[in-house]
Amino acid sequence: MGQRHCRIYTNLRRSQLVGVCDASPQTGPKMARQFDVPFHDRMDDLLNRVDAVSIATPTSAHFDVAMRCIERGIHVLIEKPITETLEQAEALTQAAEASGLIVMVGHIERFNPAYGELKNVLDSMDVLAINMRRLSPFAGSNTDVDVVSDLMIHDTNLVLDLMGREPVAVDAYGLSAYTQALDHVVAHLTFEGGPLFTMTASRVTEQKFRSIEVTAKQGYLECDLLNKSIAVHRQTTGEYLSNNNSREVKYRQESVVERIQVPIVEPQFAELQHFVDCVLDRKQPLVSAREGLKALRLAESIRSVCYARLQSGTNHKAPPVPQPATTQI
Repeated sequence: MGQRHCRIYTNLRRSQLVGVCDASPQTGPKMARQFDVPFHDRMDDLLNRVDAVSIATPTSAHFDVAMRCIERGIHVLIEKPITETLEQAEALTQAAEASGLIVMVGHIERFNPAYGELKNVLDSMDVLAINMRRLSPFAGSNTDVDVVSDLMIHDTNLVLDLMGREPVAVDAYGLSAYTQALDHVVAHLTFEGGPLFTMTASRVTEQKFRSIEVTAKQGYLECDLLNKSIAVHRQTTGEYLSNNNSREVKYRQESVVERIQVPIVEPQFAELQHFVDCVLDRKQPLVSAREGLKALRLAESIRSVCYARLQSGTNHKAPPVPQPATTQI
């Protein structure tokens, strides 16, 4: 992820990449050479040279690194999730808001052009139910954390953005397949006045999905976040036609499928440009530290319900399956 940030910063308007700091004595210097910037093995040396930083460390280091940056008066973009624990997230949010600095959390799907267009379409619809699916194969998943922190954390932020409020009730079921942690989770969220909300996150599927399906009174919507496409299925009309001369009866069915035009935008490029613009123009970021805190809080609620069911025996837990041999490249 850090390499992606470096690549984009070298091409952004109004910004200059001036250095890299990495705990790895191999990865850090390699990135620095690739992007023709100095490598710093001490973070303080880098912080002496910058106005803003991207934190793309493992989640366990987010809090300490971000707090050091805030104490130095440096603007921060933190990859999701904001921190490892809720206590850390609350402390970091308080520090961020007290500092007056730009502290943004990298929930990249908020910058997905398909998601932006979906919100525009939903503005004129009476939504009844929403189903989010975020599925991946096990190979390549982040096994240091469970699937809630790895994948579902994206959708907890999207849910709260779409609804503009927190659910009144959370129910969830999960299972372990390849690890001792949650690998597949289904969550049901209840909002006062609706709509029905279901989220599925899995890292045990053999096909990768990132989709939002919406059932509304005016139609059914399919939003593909991977392929950046939206299809709106309007109400189907059936009609019987008869020919009195031949006594022939025919049935005709008509339906309308609209393909919404989605701009061609790289979400991470849009995200980092937004961060730079917020720093220079002193604008409130789209995903503030508090928004990151709310997403983590909802994720923790889902996780706690799942583990409570596993411990009580009211949930299914699959036995661990041996992982196939892999080659690290």
